[in-house]
Amino acid sequence: MVPAYAELHCLSNFTFLRGASHPDEMISRAAALNYRAIAITDECSVSGVVRAHEAARDTPIKLIIGSEFQLADGPKIILLATSLSGYSNLSETITIARRAAKKGSYYLRKADLANGIDDCLALLIPDQEPKQSELEWFKNIFNDRGWLAVELLRGPDDSAQLDNLQQLGKYFGIPLVAAGDVHMHVRQRKPLQDVQTAIRLCTPVAQLGRALYPNSERHLRSIGRLAKIYPPALLLETIAIAARCHFSLSQLRYEYPEELVPKNETPISHLTNLTDAGAQQRYPNGVPENVTSLVNRELKLIEELGFEPYFLTVHDIVRFARDQQILCQGRGSAANSAVCYCLGITEVDPGRMQVLFERFISKERNEPPDIDVDFEHQRREEVMQYIYKKYGRDRAALTATLITYRPKSALRDVGKALGLTLDQTDHLSKSIAWWDGKRVKEDRLREAGFDPNNPVIRQLAELTHELIGFPRHLSQHTGGFVIDNRKLSRLVPIENATMADRTVIQWDKDDLDALGLLKVDVLALGMLTAIRRCLDLINDFRGSNLTVADIPAEDSKVYDMLCKADSIGVFQVESRAQMSMLPRLQPRCYYDLVVEVAIVRPGPIQGKMVHPYLRRRNKEEAVSYPSLAVKQVLERTLGVSIFQEQVMQLAVVAAGFTPGEADQLRRAMAAWKRKGGIGPFRDKLINGMLSNGYTEMYAEQIYQQIQGFGEYGFPESHSASFALLVYISAWLKCHEPAAFACAMLNSQPLGFYTSSQLVQDAVRHDVVVRPVDVQCSDWDCALESSTDGKPALRLGLRMVKGLSEAAALRIVAARMKRQFDDVDDLLIKANLNRKDLACLAKADVLASLAGHRRNALWQTLGVDQPTALLIDAKRIELQPDLFPPSEGQNIVADYAHTGLTLRRHPLTLLRGKLSAQKMLTAIDLKQIEHGRRIRIAGIVTCRQRPGTASGVTFITLEDETGYSNIVVWRDLADKQRRVLLAASLMGVEGILERKGEVIHVIAKRLIDHSRLLGSLIIESRDFH
Repeated sequence: MVPAYAELHCLSNFTFLRGASHPDEMISRAAALNYRAIAITDECSVSGVVRAHEAARDTPIKLIIGSEFQLADGPKIILLATSLSGYSNLSETITIARRAAKKGSYYLRKADLANGIDDCLALLIPDQEPKQSELEWFKNIFNDRGWLAVELLRGPDDSAQLDNLQQLGKYFGIPLVAAGDVHMHVRQRKPLQDVQTAIRLCTPVAQLGRALYPNSERHLRSIGRLAKIYPPALLLETIAIAARCHFSLSQLRYEYPEELVPKNETPISHLTNLTDAGAQQRYPNGVPENVTSLVNRELKLIEELGFEPYFLTVHDIVRFARDQQILCQGRGSAANSAVCYCLGITEVDPGRMQVLFERFISKERNEPPDIDVDFEHQRREEVMQYIYKKYGRDRAALTATLITYRPKSALRDVGKALGLTLDQTDHLSKSIAWWDGKRVKEDRLREAGFDPNNPVIRQLAELTHELIGFPRHLSQHTGGFVIDNRKLSRLVPIENATMADRTVIQWDKDDLDALGLLKVDVLALGMLTAIRRCLDLINDFRGSNLTVADIPAEDSKVYDMLCKADSIGVFQVESRAQMSMLPRLQPRCYYDLVVEVAIVRPGPIQGKMVHPYLRRRNKEEAVSYPSLAVKQVLERTLGVSIFQEQVMQLAVVAAGFTPGEADQLRRAMAAWKRKGGIGPFRDKLINGMLSNGYTEMYAEQIYQQIQGFGEYGFPESHSASFALLVYISAWLKCHEPAAFACAMLNSQPLGFYTSSQLVQDAVRHDVVVRPVDVQCSDWDCALESSTDGKPALRLGLRMVKGLSEAAALRIVAARMKRQFDDVDDLLIKANLNRKDLACLAKADVLASLAGHRRNALWQTLGVDQPTALLIDAKRIELQPDLFPPSEGQNIVADYAHTGLTLRRHPLTLLRGKLSAQKMLTAIDLKQIEHGRRIRIAGIVTCRQRPGTASGVTFITLEDETGYSNIVVWRDLADKQRRVLLAASLMGVEGILERKGEVIHVIAKRLIDHSRLLGSLIIESRDFH
């Protein structure tokens, strides 16, 4: 009879660069081998247990949650949680160990286990020669909850090891149990496990020697094989231990913070009072009846589901931000509710929208709603620290983000592990583009100069395929906070983040969703920073008091500007695709912007909704509806599904779904590629529509739309929030171009365009831009009065590459007392060093003190830090008569040291050579008729290849007159891949295509002219 078995020591790939299998692979393999149970015991971590929990639901196997620890002053042990209390103690122990060390490591001592970790069982993993003192300590601490793990892995003398452990166990009164030190679900993963060891130890596999495991025994072995290795009693003991472990992650319950509710009030009464007060402010002339009804409905369901503390928490965070005058904007399905509007969380009036209530909150889902709040990206840290301070680091932490191996990073690390040089791995990784998928193709290897049939290269490709998707490390989420009413570390372990003053839990967003735990998203949005900075600049310059609320609505000049795709820097509509859509859609009101934001998304594109909408909007196609119910859902978008909520509403009105079922359908569609199982939903949808009198063709069309929108759809609630910022940023660009450009530069990194492109655009809008000057510039870019009284833009010292902010602030502080006489005066008064001065000289910032940049750089040579003896001394030396740089040399240096130039565009200098090759400029294209073959050249500023574009690559070229848009079909991209990816100055031969005001060039041939740029380096924004 084959005995039963439970594996009690198992590391998944969440023990980074040790475990060689995903948690779900471990679960499915253990189930296939008929194990009774399996313990996931990642090293000082429970990062992978949620995935294991999800996988175990569909199997008869029991999941045990534990963790492995190598004590700093003692042996290696395994702790296994037997109950909810035991799990909480385990989580607390992991937190103690992780918080005691820097990110990525841990520190745990025997003293930290002095209380024995109640409700946890323990296995001691003995050394080759176990120390008696450690066995005594282990017995004293864990008593009848401790076992000596016997891990027989086909070593040189397993029988002697077993005899020795049996004697020690008998002597110290510690029972023995079988375990496998599992690192992989099947033995075939051994080469990958070796490679991971090499990556972890930063040593090629060939040089690792005994650091590698000698064989592949650390996999899930069959019970029959285990029976031949272990005595039956040791196998049966695994079942006895598993029987004592009753904890499941499904037992975890989240507890909302309670301190936000005043005494003598209940959560719902306090939320209701805040909502009522906010409603009076929002609607000073009386709250509309439909809004009152919606508020009451929302409050009733919020109370029923017990979510009042969630809304109170978000309201408190937003209140703090507004008190500190930090711009913020709520979005998400829940944010665009009547309650959130009254609470000031969002600025979108629900009375103007048709937000699907069940996208906001659903009784059938019974899970926390979704509210994302965006804050100024340069001030969000203030909000985050407020949360830490209010709730304490033991109750609040950031959500983790799991960083996994992608093709480039996997190829690079595996290559180094196999002994390839850094140059070889770098060359290989650069040959891979994101659209190549998750396999290293043979033709890509050949293009990079490698033989795919070479044994090392073949192994490289195979191991890279296996490593792609493996966890690399845990990073911090962009702003998702988990806040608990108890110690958060008893719910999930907390560890240090890389950034100071931040802590992170060990689960990511998907893990929290799977367990139904609360996450408040405190996100950073650069445009909010730019808007706030822009308003401050305007008010300082004009002596005004302009706020967002004062910006006039529905300004025709703003829409005129957007209709011409004059939207560089404007929030959400500055991308290549949006700028092509603007002239076609011709937005003339706020709701047009709501549609504009949402229509250039994969959902409408894959659902083939874009062209029908444009045709109907342009009166080229009649609008029709199959029923009055469908008309009520789609009338505002001309019978076409643009928003995610609309396709869900169609499932309700046309197929008889309940609203909760419609949301379940959306979620199933979003996950169908990963999990499958959409058949029942499809049948219910199609049959429901057929029974309600709709045609099979229409029913199938709706199903296809839901499928596309489920995975890629954009909610109307998000779009409405974003559209407000589109209009505000467009208004500022239209009416205050100098302040807008200045704010954008001071808010970098931000948006789609470089500082150079923003400055060029400002100049095209007649903004006077003045260079960085040590005698005039502050750290930030600023506004100065020009001769006509309009604001001019003065570039700030922040533009100088390599110059620290501290040095810049010393310059400004010293200059406020008196202007600098010369470079020595600057050096002494601002307490600068050689590096600071060199940065200023190379950026041509010292022109007012030293002349051209060569003279300035000469004067910085030999500079030492001023001392007390030399503080009043002047250097006496002859200034050589240096030739000034040429215009071309100056332009190259400008880009190298400030990222832009105020001199002529680089292509102006090359125009003669380009014209000789009959290369047109961007502005020339406006005069060329549709269908003509042309040649054009420009500096590559952007490459894009959207996943919905069927392999089409879009390129933006910049010249001295503006931008041209190039379309590269897949076949040409494959043929000219090197030029497509590598050219900095690209020539294009192609066919001009004109659709109204939208002009594209369909490329037929690409030419790399990068050599003409010499040492000029202008970076492009590629595949973002």
